[in-house]
Amino acid sequence: MMGEQTGAQEALFYGFSIEGHVPSDHMLRSIDRFVDLGDIRERLKPFYSDTGRPSVDPELMLRMLIVGYVMGIRSERRLCDEVHLNLAYRWFCRLGLDGAVPDHSTFSKNRHGRFRDSDVLRQLFEATVAACIAQGLVGGEAFAVDASMIRADANRKNGHDNGGRTPTANTPAVREYLATLDDAAFGAATPTVPKVISPVDPAARWTSAHGDRPHFAYCTNYLIDLDHAVIVDVEATTAIRQAEVTAQRRMLDRAHERFGLQPERLVGDGGYGDGPNCLVPAFDGLGLG
Repeated sequence: MMGEQTGAQEALFYGFSIEGHVPSDHMLRSIDRFVDLGDIRERLKPFYSDTGRPSVDPELMLRMLIVGYVMGIRSERRLCDEVHLNLAYRWFCRLGLDGAVPDHSTFSKNRHGRFRDSDVLRQLFEATVAACIAQGLVGGEAFAVDASMIRADANRKNGHDNGGRTPTANTPAVREYLATLDDAAFGAATPTVPKVISPVDPAARWTSAHGDRPHFAYCTNYLIDLDHAVIVDVEATTAIRQAEVTAQRRMLDRAHERFGLQPERLVGDGGYGDGPNCLVPAFDGLGLG
């Protein structure tokens, strides 16, 4: 006769391998082969105290951030939930079945503390570029430069008319903004102080580029090798064209200094100028702008 399961039957012991439950063609398996974070702890050691409770493993946090980037998970709170539930994510993060997932607040504390002070994310990025160069994926003869507008996490309705004056409120956000005023990628990019300032993120620029409603934003600038579209450098700036041109020069100089790359041709849109280094001044085919 037909059987029916009448209730859950708990076993005393389970034989389970997380390795066997991650498909062989899963994207994270392909990525894991090239992720080497063996020296991360040594690089970050000066930024940790010699006393107190053990910290969250920095390699775990970086692996989780890679998962978030690759899988399009922008919220750190959601990222923690997903890593807790997904076996493939747990496998990639070396957590096993019972490893504890850190609280989402750990990421923001480290991003504004150890990760920023040590520049470890830049080091991780450059290690990835070096691996691409070693695999022959970077030609180094022709680069493209472009920028993406990134909306700041600042409510446009809370912006206030500053009347062209530098903000003076004594808040952490304003103090950080004032510290960037001499940076050519931010305040020093233009002598004009924006009329509309965000009280929570005054370094974000008030803009209506691309025909959008005015909002606060930054720009992420990319330098891309045209052989296999490998991003060889990136620079964040305020959302104005003068800062993007400065970022272009910085990225070219850094690519030459770090990797010995000095392209013969540079592709960019008309905003970067029409000098001899620009192959196609009106080009915007990468779709990054």
